[in-house]
Amino acid sequence: MQIHCDGGSVTGVEYGDPGPIGLLLAHGAGAGQAHPWMITVANGFAALGLSVLTFNYRYTENGRKSPDRLPVLIEVHRAAADALAARCKSVVLAGKSMGGRVGSHLAGDEGWPAAGLVYYGYPLVAIGKTEPRPTDHLERIAVPQLFFSGTRDRLGPTEMIKKVAGSLSNASVVVVEDGDHSFKVPKRAGKSNEEVLAAIVGDTAAWIGESAAI
Repeated sequence: MQIHCDGGSVTGVEYGDPGPIGLLLAHGAGAGQAHPWMITVANGFAALGLSVLTFNYRYTENGRKSPDRLPVLIEVHRAAADALAARCKSVVLAGKSMGGRVGSHLAGDEGWPAAGLVYYGYPLVAIGKTEPRPTDHLERIAVPQLFFSGTRDRLGPTEMIKKVAGSLSNASVVVVEDGDHSFKVPKRAGKSNEEVLAAIVGDTAAWIGESAAI
């Protein structure tokens, strides 16, 4: 499908059948919606009965590697969220790394009426930096928020994520032991990467049913 926004349309992919709850899954900075991680997770949610929409940001759609400025990212994110909201009663904004952060700005800064937000590796610390990004916009989000944090994630150190979540009124953290920024685990973890992602999908779906469904 084509998602229309100022500056030209971007491509979206729908998974599952239209239903009361939709999940908008935004990609990270380094790869678009066609990345295997995105497809695996989207298919996992669709198998559990959720209506899922993925999309490309404009820079990805145009074949560029460097992300657009935040206002442009938010603009495209809003258009995708609106498209999913047109066919679902409520929408949960979810995203991998940068995609989750952009969704949080859409809800926290722009007031987009999400039913909940899910962050897969929230990029609290930018690459090459040591100080965390500002998170005051997260405090303006009244709906439930769920953070998934891998214990080997340098961009979202678990203790920092726990501290941020603890300062919010309605947030929780799921710790993925031995997971990196994409939740890949070493062989010593005793489980496959596929099993880890399946567990993340299951935990998210359960959380949506308990906390974010309206």
